[in-house]
Amino acid sequence: MYRRLVLTGILAAGIGVGGLLLRAEPPAQTQAAAETTTWYFYKVKWGFQDEFLDLFQRNHYPVLKALKEAGQYSAIRTYTPRYHGDGRADWTFAVELVRREVSGLPAEEDVVRKLYPDQAKFRKEEARRFELLEAHWDVPLTPVNFDTRALVKQ
Repeated sequence: MYRRLVLTGILAAGIGVGGLLLRAEPPAQTQAAAETTTWYFYKVKWGFQDEFLDLFQRNHYPVLKALKEAGQYSAIRTYTPRYHGDGRADWTFAVELVRREVSGLPAEEDVVRKLYPDQAKFRKEEARRFELLEAHWDVPLTPVNFDTRALVKQ
């Protein structure tokens, strides 16, 4: 129940900042690429949020942007909760990626090697970023179209 409330809050926050996280209809399917939306949740250890965000911005966000420019993602959105609530929130940072199912795109490892010639420093900072976490989980989403969904009678 609590997780459902958290996800409902994320949806409300996403709508408030101008982007619908869930749509009444699935994303438009083109002949070129289908899209899959996934939310990535992080719970950062208390007192380390700014360091985590700095490391994410310095090391991972440029990789995501390069992959978006290459056509792998059609959208990258990041979120933090607006309020602390009662201190028991399940997450402190979230990323929404809308991935395009297209073949022939560069692999993330290739992008990382190109963007970060000092691989030892990159790996050390990425390891530190994950040391700062209490939890991390991914939620691939399946849109529900209530205009075409048949009711299940009970």
